[in-house]
Amino acid sequence: MRLMPSLLFILCVCAGSVVAAGSGPTHPFSIHDMLAMDRLSDHQVSPDGNWIVFVLRRTDLEENKGRTDLWLIGADGTGLRRLTSHNAADSNPRWSPDGKSIWFVSARSDSSQVWRIAIDGGEAEQVTEQPFDVGNLIVAPDGRHIAFTMEVFPDCKTPGETKDRLDEIEKSKTSGRIYESIFVRHWDTWKDGRRSHLFVMSAAGGKAVDVMRDMDADTPSKPFGGPEEMTFTPDGGAVIFTARDVGAEEPWSTDFDLYLASVDGSQPPKCLTEKNQAWDTNPVFSPDGKTLAYLAMARPGYESDRFRIILRRWPGNLERVLTEDWDRSPSSICFSPDGNTIYTTAANTGQRSLFAIDVKTGAARTIVKDGRAGSPAIAGRRIIYGLSNLSSPVELYSVNPDGGDVRQITKINSEKITAARMGQYEQFTFAGWNDETVYCYVVKPIDFDPGRKYPVAFLIHGGPQGSFGNSFHYRWNPQAYAGAGYAAVMVDFHGSTGYGQAFCDSIRADWGGKPLEDLQKGLAAALERYPWMDSERVGALGASFGGYMINWIAGNWPDRFRCLVNHDGNLCERMAYYDTEELWFPEWDRVGTPWDNPESYEKHNPVNFVKNWKTPMLVIHGAQDFRVADTQGLGTFNALQRRGIPSKLLYFPDENHWVLKPANSILWHETVIAWLDKWLK
Repeated sequence: MRLMPSLLFILCVCAGSVVAAGSGPTHPFSIHDMLAMDRLSDHQVSPDGNWIVFVLRRTDLEENKGRTDLWLIGADGTGLRRLTSHNAADSNPRWSPDGKSIWFVSARSDSSQVWRIAIDGGEAEQVTEQPFDVGNLIVAPDGRHIAFTMEVFPDCKTPGETKDRLDEIEKSKTSGRIYESIFVRHWDTWKDGRRSHLFVMSAAGGKAVDVMRDMDADTPSKPFGGPEEMTFTPDGGAVIFTARDVGAEEPWSTDFDLYLASVDGSQPPKCLTEKNQAWDTNPVFSPDGKTLAYLAMARPGYESDRFRIILRRWPGNLERVLTEDWDRSPSSICFSPDGNTIYTTAANTGQRSLFAIDVKTGAARTIVKDGRAGSPAIAGRRIIYGLSNLSSPVELYSVNPDGGDVRQITKINSEKITAARMGQYEQFTFAGWNDETVYCYVVKPIDFDPGRKYPVAFLIHGGPQGSFGNSFHYRWNPQAYAGAGYAAVMVDFHGSTGYGQAFCDSIRADWGGKPLEDLQKGLAAALERYPWMDSERVGALGASFGGYMINWIAGNWPDRFRCLVNHDGNLCERMAYYDTEELWFPEWDRVGTPWDNPESYEKHNPVNFVKNWKTPMLVIHGAQDFRVADTQGLGTFNALQRRGIPSKLLYFPDENHWVLKPANSILWHETVIAWLDKWLK
């Protein structure tokens, strides 16, 4: 393929494979290095801005799971110390208003309960003794109340009543469940009638009040929502939370709303965003308590619509859209101390950048562009944020509001990063579908020698409204392939996020069109740009939409690849509608249901092109994947075997749409790399 003269190449900050002299022996990066990395999350800045508490997850291979503890560090990067060391999981830290103690959730009492620990030492004290696991902890601004969630039957007056009902069910000799509406199951869990409700309790102890009593809805949103979807009002007398209360329409609705409830539960929750039939979430108050900011989509039924920042006078109903003219979708948000600026992160041309939004004008400016920034918070005059990139897991950083004087606060994984040789990476653009600009990342093999020819791992991201950007991934990490001697190529095809909403929207009813053309042109551009890539030894890999695309490629680009890897990908788009749980997703992307618009479901349906399959394929699926049912993977393997195509099935009875258990992750990577080696080396 001949590239356009206007082709733009962007060299990014990259990780070298050369290690400083005297730093000790090194080895190629592998799945074992990926699992060995400590995962930093949920950082919270103290009220005085001097300290940061965060969760650190370490992988326990013997227990085959991660273990989480709380750590403290000064905002200036000094004084790092471990705050909790119990064998049980500690998470969800929240500061007391006086900054002298930290509330958190811990499983150290045989269930997850709220605990409290002083930052200057001493033993943690248990605060709640609820009959069920609690989660999603928040603390009132005045410290008088805490709120948390529990799974309860909506019509039960107390958690104890829910427990009694569950005990009766457990004693029953029958195991059948009768459903009169869907969801029957969601993500990886069968539904039993319980809902995640928000409870408020006095910080001094006492009864926990279900402020969502009788609401047949969950907070936070499932399966990925968290404490960011709820907050106390500035006076501490009420809570605001996100919930979707739409009755039987739940599986095909994205109408999440913000609700207001008093802490004593004396009044039914009041819907604050009833006018908007699309997604509303992430409520945050300004420092003076006079403005409520939150995120809102505009199009009902579309989970990948662009979020806007909405500002609402508090108390009151007057609202304005702050970021209507900004073609990015903000995620976590926080106010500057004076309330004049909102700091947020958003996907941005292969990065997740940190931005400042002027509260008066809505004008956006970039503070930190490269890498994947997350969860901005304020410490004095500086912004605290987490940052990862293709050569490093998340570490904490601080920066001036003008983007100057970036400082790294933590170096949790520095020694492990130094010990593992990684591949250099860079980003370039090429002319994709309709000659529109498309971005692509390339990660070189470790110990790169420009005089050699290297096989290629062509990675295809899921979503399709997703991205393979400049971040450290714990499932699809290109450094695992670079460490095994492969060049990794990752195209952010049409439909990817971070390139404007029109780019994201463009593949509606066109899953097999624009994305495939971008993948074809992107691979050709990479092979032309990098002559050390061996064009004869290329394998393609993908999961979720990427797995669908592998099946689509098998029938519509059958002569390009030596081998394929399909993880949790659909074979039949029509049947996948009937198998899945969140129906709004196919109904938006396929523009209707299979009975109202069958042509859309058949237009780019991989099952119609199985007759063209010839490429060896490794199929991987999890039995607990209710998003892409395991029958799709089994059907793919059946077709491969019946056609006599070299193929292999890796099946996990205990994994969902992702592979999460450490031992299973090791098996996954070893099986995938061995499959590539067999056909490409």
